[in-house]
Amino acid sequence: MMPMRGRTGQDAFDAVAMLRLVSRTFSLGIEQLPRGLRDPITIAYLMFRVSDFLEDNDEMDPERKSMLLELWASIMAGKVAARGLTQLLTSTDPDDPEARVARHADEVMHRLSSLPLAVRDFIVAECIESARGMARWQLRGPDVRDEADLDDYMFEVAGRVGLMLTRVFAWHAREIRERMDEMMPLAREFGLALQTVNIIRNMREDFARGWIFVPESFCAKAGIAREQLFDPQHVEEALLVVGMLADKAERHLRGGLEYVKMIPRKHHRIRLFCMWPLLFAVRTLAVSRDNSDVLESEVKISRAEVMRIVMQSQVWGWSNGWLDRYYESLRAA
Repeated sequence: MMPMRGRTGQDAFDAVAMLRLVSRTFSLGIEQLPRGLRDPITIAYLMFRVSDFLEDNDEMDPERKSMLLELWASIMAGKVAARGLTQLLTSTDPDDPEARVARHADEVMHRLSSLPLAVRDFIVAECIESARGMARWQLRGPDVRDEADLDDYMFEVAGRVGLMLTRVFAWHAREIRERMDEMMPLAREFGLALQTVNIIRNMREDFARGWIFVPESFCAKAGIAREQLFDPQHVEEALLVVGMLADKAERHLRGGLEYVKMIPRKHHRIRLFCMWPLLFAVRTLAVSRDNSDVLESEVKISRAEVMRIVMQSQVWGWSNGWLDRYYESLRAA
Protein backbone atom coordinates (compact mmCIF):
# COMPACT_ATOMS: atom_id res chain seq x y z
CA MET A 1 0.00 0.00 0.00
CA MET A 2 1.30 3.45 -0.84
CA PRO A 3 2.70 5.71 1.88
CA MET A 4 0.42 8.54 2.87
CA ARG A 5 2.83 11.28 1.85
CA GLY A 6 2.98 13.07 -1.50
CA ARG A 7 5.08 15.61 -3.28
CA THR A 8 7.37 17.99 -1.45
CA GLY A 9 7.04 21.76 -1.31
CA GLN A 10 5.36 24.52 0.65
CA ASP A 11 1.86 23.16 0.04
CA ALA A 12 2.80 19.47 -0.07
CA PHE A 13 0.18 16.86 0.69
CA ASP A 14 0.65 14.60 3.70
CA ALA A 15 -2.56 12.65 4.36
CA VAL A 16 -1.78 11.86 8.00
CA ALA A 17 -0.74 15.43 8.80
CA MET A 18 -3.79 16.74 6.95
CA LEU A 19 -6.03 14.44 8.94
CA ARG A 20 -4.61 15.75 12.20
CA LEU A 21 -5.03 19.31 10.99
CA VAL A 22 -8.73 19.03 10.13
CA SER A 23 -9.76 16.86 13.09
CA ARG A 24 -7.60 16.04 16.09
CA THR A 25 -10.21 13.84 17.76
CA PHE A 26 -11.05 11.87 14.62
CA SER A 27 -7.38 11.37 13.77
CA LEU A 28 -6.92 9.98 17.29
CA GLY A 29 -9.33 7.19 16.46
CA ILE A 30 -7.97 6.48 12.99
CA GLU A 31 -4.37 6.26 14.12
CA GLN A 32 -5.09 3.43 16.56
CA LEU A 33 -7.07 1.35 14.04
CA PRO A 34 -5.60 -1.93 12.74
CA ARG A 35 -3.04 -1.20 10.05
CA GLY A 36 -5.22 -2.50 7.22
CA LEU A 37 -7.96 0.01 8.04
CA ARG A 38 -5.94 3.17 8.62
CA ASP A 39 -5.28 4.09 5.00
CA PRO A 40 -8.80 3.38 3.68
CA ILE A 41 -10.51 5.32 6.45
CA THR A 42 -7.99 8.18 6.32
CA ILE A 43 -8.65 8.64 2.59
CA ALA A 44 -12.41 8.21 3.01
CA TYR A 45 -12.43 10.85 5.73
CA LEU A 46 -10.50 13.31 3.58
CA MET A 47 -12.88 12.71 0.67
CA PHE A 48 -15.84 13.55 2.89
CA ARG A 49 -14.00 16.66 4.09
CA VAL A 50 -13.66 17.90 0.51
CA SER A 51 -17.46 17.66 0.28
CA ASP A 52 -17.83 19.40 3.64
CA PHE A 53 -15.67 22.28 2.48
CA LEU A 54 -17.69 22.77 -0.67
CA GLU A 55 -20.94 22.65 1.30
CA ASP A 56 -19.89 24.94 4.18
CA ASN A 57 -17.90 27.54 2.27
CA ASP A 58 -19.14 31.03 3.19
CA GLU A 59 -17.78 32.68 0.04
CA MET A 60 -19.79 30.66 -2.50
CA ASP A 61 -23.46 31.01 -3.37
CA PRO A 62 -25.66 27.87 -3.23
CA GLU A 63 -25.71 27.42 -7.02
CA ARG A 64 -21.90 27.37 -7.20
CA LYS A 65 -21.68 25.02 -4.23
CA SER A 66 -24.13 22.64 -5.86
CA MET A 67 -22.22 22.79 -9.15
CA LEU A 68 -18.89 22.04 -7.44
CA LEU A 69 -20.38 19.21 -5.39
CA GLU A 70 -21.73 17.61 -8.56
CA LEU A 71 -18.33 18.09 -10.18
CA TRP A 72 -16.66 16.43 -7.18
CA ALA A 73 -19.12 13.51 -7.48
CA SER A 74 -18.16 13.13 -11.15
CA ILE A 75 -14.47 13.17 -10.22
CA MET A 76 -15.00 10.44 -7.63
CA ALA A 77 -16.92 8.44 -10.23
CA GLY A 78 -13.90 8.65 -12.54
CA LYS A 79 -15.69 10.72 -15.18
CA VAL A 80 -13.65 13.93 -14.76
CA ALA A 81 -10.01 14.59 -13.80
CA ALA A 82 -9.55 16.04 -10.30
CA ARG A 83 -7.80 19.11 -11.67
CA GLY A 84 -11.22 20.17 -12.99
CA LEU A 85 -12.02 20.97 -9.36
CA THR A 86 -8.64 21.98 -7.96
CA GLN A 87 -8.13 24.63 -10.65
CA LEU A 88 -11.31 26.32 -9.44
CA LEU A 89 -10.09 26.45 -5.84
CA THR A 90 -6.71 28.14 -6.19
CA SER A 91 -7.95 31.36 -4.58
CA THR A 92 -9.39 29.73 -1.45
CA ASP A 93 -8.09 30.68 1.99
CA PRO A 94 -4.55 29.22 2.33
CA ASP A 95 -4.97 29.05 6.12
CA ASP A 96 -8.19 27.03 6.01
CA PRO A 97 -7.36 23.33 6.63
CA GLU A 98 -10.45 22.08 4.79
CA ALA A 99 -9.67 24.33 1.83
CA ARG A 100 -6.20 22.84 1.71
CA VAL A 101 -7.65 19.33 1.59
CA ALA A 102 -9.95 20.37 -1.26
CA ARG A 103 -7.08 21.96 -3.20
CA HIS A 104 -5.36 18.57 -2.99
CA ALA A 105 -8.34 16.57 -4.22
CA ASP A 106 -6.09 15.18 -6.96
CA GLU A 107 -3.70 13.76 -4.35
CA VAL A 108 -6.62 12.35 -2.35
CA MET A 109 -7.89 10.56 -5.46
CA HIS A 110 -4.39 9.31 -6.20
CA ARG A 111 -4.21 7.75 -2.73
CA LEU A 112 -7.65 6.26 -3.27
CA SER A 113 -6.43 4.48 -6.39
CA SER A 114 -3.84 2.62 -4.30
CA LEU A 115 -6.49 0.94 -2.13
CA PRO A 116 -7.86 -2.55 -2.85
CA LEU A 117 -10.68 -2.37 -5.39
CA ALA A 118 -13.38 -3.76 -3.09
CA VAL A 119 -12.85 -1.27 -0.30
CA ARG A 120 -12.38 1.53 -2.83
CA ASP A 121 -15.83 0.81 -4.24
CA PHE A 122 -17.46 0.99 -0.78
CA ILE A 123 -15.89 4.37 -0.12
CA VAL A 124 -16.61 5.90 -3.52
CA ALA A 125 -20.25 4.80 -3.63
CA GLU A 126 -21.23 6.53 -0.37
CA CYS A 127 -19.01 9.58 -0.94
CA ILE A 128 -20.66 10.18 -4.32
CA GLU A 129 -24.18 9.85 -2.95
CA SER A 130 -23.34 12.12 -0.03
CA ALA A 131 -21.93 14.83 -2.33
CA ARG A 132 -25.02 14.64 -4.54
CA GLY A 133 -27.27 14.83 -1.50
CA MET A 134 -25.43 17.94 -0.31
CA ALA A 135 -25.79 19.47 -3.79
CA ARG A 136 -29.53 18.81 -3.70
CA TRP A 137 -29.86 20.49 -0.31
CA GLN A 138 -27.84 23.51 -1.43
CA LEU A 139 -30.36 24.16 -4.20
CA ARG A 140 -33.25 23.54 -1.85
CA GLY A 141 -31.91 25.92 0.80
CA PRO A 142 -32.41 25.94 4.58
CA ASP A 143 -36.01 24.75 4.31
CA VAL A 144 -36.25 22.15 7.08
CA ARG A 145 -39.98 21.79 7.63
CA ASP A 146 -40.14 18.76 9.90
CA GLU A 147 -38.15 15.91 11.40
CA ALA A 148 -38.31 13.90 8.17
CA ASP A 149 -36.59 16.76 6.32
CA LEU A 150 -33.92 16.94 9.00
CA ASP A 151 -33.33 13.19 8.84
CA ASP A 152 -33.02 13.35 5.06
CA TYR A 153 -30.34 16.03 5.28
CA MET A 154 -28.48 14.31 8.13
CA PHE A 155 -28.48 10.97 6.34
CA GLU A 156 -26.76 12.52 3.34
CA VAL A 157 -24.04 14.24 5.38
CA ALA A 158 -23.55 11.69 8.18
CA GLY A 159 -25.69 8.58 7.86
CA ARG A 160 -23.89 7.58 4.68
CA VAL A 161 -20.58 7.81 6.54
CA GLY A 162 -21.89 5.17 8.96
CA LEU A 163 -22.89 2.88 6.10
CA MET A 164 -19.51 3.30 4.42
CA LEU A 165 -17.57 2.57 7.61
CA THR A 166 -19.60 -0.55 8.32
CA ARG A 167 -18.89 -1.91 4.85
CA VAL A 168 -15.18 -1.22 5.28
CA PHE A 169 -15.16 -2.89 8.71
CA ALA A 170 -16.98 -5.90 7.23
CA TRP A 171 -14.40 -6.11 4.42
CA HIS A 172 -11.70 -6.25 7.09
CA ALA A 173 -13.31 -8.55 9.68
CA ARG A 174 -15.36 -11.69 9.06
CA GLU A 175 -17.17 -11.40 12.41
CA ILE A 176 -18.48 -7.96 11.47
CA ARG A 177 -19.35 -9.17 7.98
CA GLU A 178 -21.57 -11.84 9.55
CA ARG A 179 -23.47 -9.16 11.52
CA MET A 180 -23.80 -6.60 8.74
CA ASP A 181 -27.54 -6.98 8.23
CA GLU A 182 -28.16 -6.04 11.86
CA MET A 183 -25.51 -3.35 11.99
CA MET A 184 -26.44 -1.34 8.89
CA PRO A 185 -29.67 0.19 10.29
CA LEU A 186 -27.78 1.01 13.49
CA ALA A 187 -25.01 2.62 11.42
CA ARG A 188 -27.57 5.03 10.00
CA GLU A 189 -28.80 5.81 13.54
CA PHE A 190 -25.22 6.36 14.67
CA GLY A 191 -24.62 8.89 11.90
CA LEU A 192 -27.86 10.73 12.65
CA ALA A 193 -26.94 10.80 16.35
CA LEU A 194 -23.59 12.49 15.80
CA GLN A 195 -25.05 14.97 13.32
CA THR A 196 -27.95 15.91 15.64
CA VAL A 197 -25.45 16.71 18.40
CA ASN A 198 -23.42 18.76 15.89
CA ILE A 199 -26.54 20.72 14.97
CA ILE A 200 -27.19 21.50 18.63
CA ARG A 201 -23.67 22.67 19.40
CA ASN A 202 -23.31 24.63 16.13
CA MET A 203 -26.74 26.28 16.14
CA ARG A 204 -25.43 29.82 16.44
CA GLU A 205 -22.64 29.35 13.88
CA ASP A 206 -25.06 27.85 11.35
CA PHE A 207 -27.50 30.72 11.93
CA ALA A 208 -24.71 33.23 11.27
CA ARG A 209 -24.10 31.69 7.82
CA GLY A 210 -27.79 31.67 6.97
CA TRP A 211 -28.77 28.10 7.84
CA ILE A 212 -31.14 26.91 10.56
CA PHE A 213 -31.35 23.12 10.66
CA VAL A 214 -33.96 23.14 13.43
CA PRO A 215 -37.26 21.89 11.96
CA GLU A 216 -40.05 24.44 11.74
CA SER A 217 -42.33 21.91 13.42
CA PHE A 218 -40.14 21.90 16.56
CA CYS A 219 -40.30 25.68 16.79
CA ALA A 220 -44.05 25.66 16.25
CA LYS A 221 -44.46 23.28 19.21
CA ALA A 222 -42.48 25.72 21.36
CA GLY A 223 -44.58 28.66 20.16
CA ILE A 224 -41.94 30.57 18.22
CA ALA A 225 -40.80 31.06 14.62
CA ARG A 226 -37.37 29.71 13.63
CA GLU A 227 -36.11 33.26 13.18
CA GLN A 228 -36.82 33.90 16.88
CA LEU A 229 -34.58 31.10 18.15
CA PHE A 230 -31.78 33.52 18.98
CA ASP A 231 -33.95 36.40 20.17
CA PRO A 232 -33.10 37.18 23.83
CA GLN A 233 -36.82 37.61 24.47
CA HIS A 234 -37.48 33.97 23.58
CA VAL A 235 -34.75 32.09 25.46
CA GLU A 236 -37.25 29.93 27.35
CA GLU A 237 -38.99 28.82 24.15
CA ALA A 238 -35.65 28.32 22.38
CA LEU A 239 -34.50 26.00 25.16
CA LEU A 240 -37.65 23.94 24.67
CA VAL A 241 -36.57 23.51 21.06
CA VAL A 242 -33.05 22.52 22.17
CA GLY A 243 -34.68 19.98 24.46
CA MET A 244 -36.61 18.47 21.54
CA LEU A 245 -33.38 18.18 19.55
CA ALA A 246 -31.63 16.67 22.56
CA ASP A 247 -34.39 14.06 22.96
CA LYS A 248 -34.01 13.21 19.28
CA ALA A 249 -30.23 12.93 19.64
CA GLU A 250 -30.64 10.59 22.61
CA ARG A 251 -32.89 8.26 20.62
CA HIS A 252 -30.30 8.03 17.86
CA LEU A 253 -27.41 7.71 20.31
CA ARG A 254 -29.02 4.59 21.75
CA GLY A 255 -28.74 3.09 18.28
CA GLY A 256 -25.08 4.09 18.20
CA LEU A 257 -24.52 2.39 21.55
CA GLU A 258 -26.03 -0.84 20.26
CA TYR A 259 -23.87 -0.56 17.13
CA VAL A 260 -20.65 -0.41 19.16
CA LYS A 261 -21.77 -3.30 21.35
CA MET A 262 -22.19 -5.47 18.25
CA ILE A 263 -18.50 -5.14 17.37
CA PRO A 264 -16.78 -8.23 18.85
CA ARG A 265 -14.40 -7.58 21.72
CA LYS A 266 -11.53 -9.15 19.73
CA HIS A 267 -11.76 -6.07 17.47
CA HIS A 268 -11.08 -3.72 20.35
CA ARG A 269 -9.41 -1.10 18.14
CA ILE A 270 -12.44 -0.86 15.87
CA ARG A 271 -14.65 -0.65 18.95
CA LEU A 272 -12.58 2.25 20.25
CA PHE A 273 -12.71 4.05 16.91
CA CYS A 274 -16.52 3.93 17.07
CA MET A 275 -16.79 4.33 20.83
CA TRP A 276 -14.93 7.61 21.13
CA PRO A 277 -17.19 9.78 18.94
CA LEU A 278 -20.21 8.15 20.58
CA LEU A 279 -19.03 8.97 24.10
CA PHE A 280 -17.86 12.46 23.13
CA ALA A 281 -21.33 13.11 21.69
CA VAL A 282 -23.08 11.77 24.81
CA ARG A 283 -21.02 14.06 27.02
CA THR A 284 -21.47 17.06 24.68
CA LEU A 285 -25.22 16.52 24.72
CA ALA A 286 -25.22 16.37 28.51
CA VAL A 287 -23.56 19.79 28.81
CA SER A 288 -25.75 21.27 26.05
CA ARG A 289 -29.17 20.28 27.33
CA ASP A 290 -30.92 23.12 29.22
CA ASN A 291 -27.87 25.30 28.58
CA SER A 292 -28.58 28.72 27.09
CA ASP A 293 -24.92 28.95 26.03
CA VAL A 294 -25.80 26.89 22.94
CA LEU A 295 -27.81 29.89 21.73
CA GLU A 296 -24.71 32.11 21.90
CA SER A 297 -21.73 30.01 20.83
CA GLU A 298 -20.47 26.51 20.17
CA VAL A 299 -20.50 24.24 23.21
CA LYS A 300 -17.54 21.87 23.60
CA ILE A 301 -16.30 19.42 26.17
CA SER A 302 -12.84 20.08 27.56
CA ARG A 303 -9.67 18.51 26.28
CA ALA A 304 -9.23 16.93 29.71
CA GLU A 305 -12.63 15.24 29.41
CA VAL A 306 -11.74 13.94 25.96
CA MET A 307 -8.52 12.40 27.25
CA ARG A 308 -10.26 10.93 30.29
CA ILE A 309 -12.82 9.22 28.04
CA VAL A 310 -10.04 7.94 25.78
CA MET A 311 -7.97 6.52 28.63
CA GLN A 312 -10.84 4.83 30.46
CA SER A 313 -12.28 3.27 27.32
CA GLN A 314 -8.88 1.92 26.27
CA VAL A 315 -8.77 -0.07 29.50
CA TRP A 316 -12.42 -1.08 29.87
CA GLY A 317 -14.02 -0.59 26.47
CA TRP A 318 -13.89 -4.31 25.57
CA SER A 319 -16.77 -4.85 28.05
CA ASN A 320 -20.35 -4.12 26.96
CA GLY A 321 -21.43 -4.00 30.60
CA TRP A 322 -18.86 -1.32 31.35
CA LEU A 323 -19.86 0.57 28.21
CA ASP A 324 -23.52 0.63 29.27
CA ARG A 325 -22.60 1.98 32.72
CA TYR A 326 -20.10 4.53 31.43
CA TYR A 327 -22.55 5.76 28.79
CA GLU A 328 -25.12 6.42 31.54
CA SER A 329 -22.56 8.14 33.77
CA LEU A 330 -21.58 10.56 30.97
CA ARG A 331 -25.22 11.15 30.12
CA ALA A 332 -26.19 11.95 33.70
CA ALA A 333 -23.11 13.90 34.81
